[in-house]
Amino acid sequence: MKYYSTNGQVPPATLKDAVLKGLADDNGLYMPERIPLLSSDFFASLHKKTLREVALEVAAALFGDDIAASSLRDMVYGALSFDIPLVKVADNLYSLELFHGPTMAFKDVGARFLARMMQHITRNEKVETNVLVATSGDTGSAVANGFLGVAGITVTVLYPKGLVSKIQESQFTTLGQNVCAVEVEGTFDDCQRLVKQAFLDKELNAQRRLTSANSINLARFIPQAFYYFWGWAQMPQGSEVVVCVPSGNFGNLMAGLMAKRMGLPIKHFVAANNANDIFLKYLQTAKFSPRPSVATIANAMDVGNPSNFARIMDLYGSDHAKLSADISGYSYSDPQIREVVKRVFDETGYMLDPHGACACEALREYLKRDKRAKGIFLETAHPAKFKETMDDILSADIAIPQKLQAFMSGQKQSVGMSNRYEDFRDFLLKQP
Repeated sequence: MKYYSTNGQVPPATLKDAVLKGLADDNGLYMPERIPLLSSDFFASLHKKTLREVALEVAAALFGDDIAASSLRDMVYGALSFDIPLVKVADNLYSLELFHGPTMAFKDVGARFLARMMQHITRNEKVETNVLVATSGDTGSAVANGFLGVAGITVTVLYPKGLVSKIQESQFTTLGQNVCAVEVEGTFDDCQRLVKQAFLDKELNAQRRLTSANSINLARFIPQAFYYFWGWAQMPQGSEVVVCVPSGNFGNLMAGLMAKRMGLPIKHFVAANNANDIFLKYLQTAKFSPRPSVATIANAMDVGNPSNFARIMDLYGSDHAKLSADISGYSYSDPQIREVVKRVFDETGYMLDPHGACACEALREYLKRDKRAKGIFLETAHPAKFKETMDDILSADIAIPQKLQAFMSGQKQSVGMSNRYEDFRDFLLKQP
């Protein structure tokens, strides 16, 4: 399989080059030259398989031309060492719980797969690989823990000072070893800009091998398609399924759209936004107008210029009508998110995190228009990762799982930095 840039100004790359580069030299994002269509037999037997078995068949269709079957099995089975249950919340409303991994967020799936793939493709090399990742919350912890202790790879996590929860911050600032946390004076968009500038800096890249673990890296976002198949397989057979995705940088939604192109019979997608509703405005106006992000209690969605919008546009040939036929959008303010968390808990006993609350409410709104469908919303992080917010909303003292408590006992290790690229560049060049 070859991978082309969404900007179309450079030759197609091999899987290895696409993964190690992260971002193409023309500032585009890599896309597979073809998206394989899975067989009807695969879908007919899907509900009889385990999560790992489902994921391995999907992975083989996507990466089987480049990675030996035994190696691919090791990657999939090693990454997916936890369950992803589908939980019924209300009539026709189901939560796909993606927070049962090591860092209790959906990004464990893609980050752990990427770490294993990167280790595999660099196994015979002596050059140190530097993974740069910008985070607005859960990406940093998932990537840092996924790559922790992996020989030959260092990880630098950039995050906006004061704009991630304390628990999220502790998950990547207390690790040490081959993980360095950089606390940036600015927003997530500033962090993402610094990472992109570093990738396009030819002089810097001549001295350091740089790659990304954000969803701009195709080996981070593509494995997220696995759980769309798994969620669908757990639904009552014969259901017309609508999926709602809490959306920030749009890698998660893009993975779902790829799953649909592979034949997964998802009837419709709903993109749930917080106050950073750039994608919703595009659906309404056919104009993409990035703007500075604003801070919300659903902080992982605080993105003002989502990178993966370029992939979605590429997938649909920039055809607004076709895209809008497949995807609807809704957005919610902080007060609305708080109200949803409280109402759903009071009515059902189910505890949503702020991101899941956006998705749950958007799905509920959409299903008013489609009475025949059943809906899955992605619950992307454990509510305890936002303990202060959740305690305030529910007037409670919610329990912190042992997995999270273990991170909180460590000592913070981070480097403060401005949002100037020159400062970040100097920092990278001084690293051993």
